[in-house]
Amino acid sequence: MSARAERLLRALVPAAALLAFIVVVVGAYVRLSDAGLGCPDWPLCYGKPLPQASHSALGHAGALERAWKEMGHRYLAGALGALIFVIAGVSWAARRFRFHASALAVLVVLQATLGMWTVTMLLKPAIVTLHLLGGMATFALLVLLSLRQVAFPANPAASRIRAAAASALVVLAIQIALGGWVSANYAALACPDLPGCLGHALPPMDFANAFHVFRDLGRTREGELLPLEALVAIHWTHRMFAMVAVGAALGASARAWRTPSLAPAGILVAALALLQLGLGIGNVLLQLPLALAAAHNAGAALLLAALVVLNFFAFKRLSFPQ
Repeated sequence: MSARAERLLRALVPAAALLAFIVVVVGAYVRLSDAGLGCPDWPLCYGKPLPQASHSALGHAGALERAWKEMGHRYLAGALGALIFVIAGVSWAARRFRFHASALAVLVVLQATLGMWTVTMLLKPAIVTLHLLGGMATFALLVLLSLRQVAFPANPAASRIRAAAASALVVLAIQIALGGWVSANYAALACPDLPGCLGHALPPMDFANAFHVFRDLGRTREGELLPLEALVAIHWTHRMFAMVAVGAALGASARAWRTPSLAPAGILVAALALLQLGLGIGNVLLQLPLALAAAHNAGAALLLAALVVLNFFAFKRLSFPQ
């Protein structure tokens, strides 16, 4: 039973990682196409498992299309959750990676809860951002579990890049959170020009309202309309920290380049970091076309996966709980 379960794991985990990537990208597409509240109830859509044109609120094509987008994402996420629970069960049967698989199952429950709150709390920015981070974490943990199933040899020389690789991963996680905050607050076009913002090298900004977590979408903590200066502060912070994230990724890539066995991973990290920078610039210059904005989210997920791979090999000699 154990050998059969291990073979099943080797097939299921990469499939789940691929599905998690799709769920992250589709989730970004749903949010960016303003379909996050296409179905105002959860888990059903106007009380039905599928959107129906006969419902009065879905009487025109745009509303029905948004509802289908939202429900499509929910069903994809549900399929991923079911697959992860299967992986957890098989892991326990195989007596392999039980802690890792159990953590993924717990994360799925948290993600489902955040998904429900995203709808019932009317796209509250803190909930939307946490939901994005949960999706990225699920994808990263599945990539890591895929790597752990393969008996890669340890490379003592890889220990030299541990600090750089770990730092780049932490910095990227912060940048993803900032990007989620930009998207959740619809601040992507708050600075429509480059290299400055609204014609200023340092535009007027309202950081107090920008990063107040416990507030409704588009509102200050007092309930007033969120000022433009707050949206500018959100966008500007993400834009400036992007330089830090790209620098950290390129630094880790340069150190990996000096270790022959890690050079391919280093090249991949550098290429994806530069691609992300280009996509970010393109989104500003082209005024956030939907396909390019979704690609920017996909690029963040791929860069995260590349840094997970780099960290895996950098810390390969360390033991992980089974």
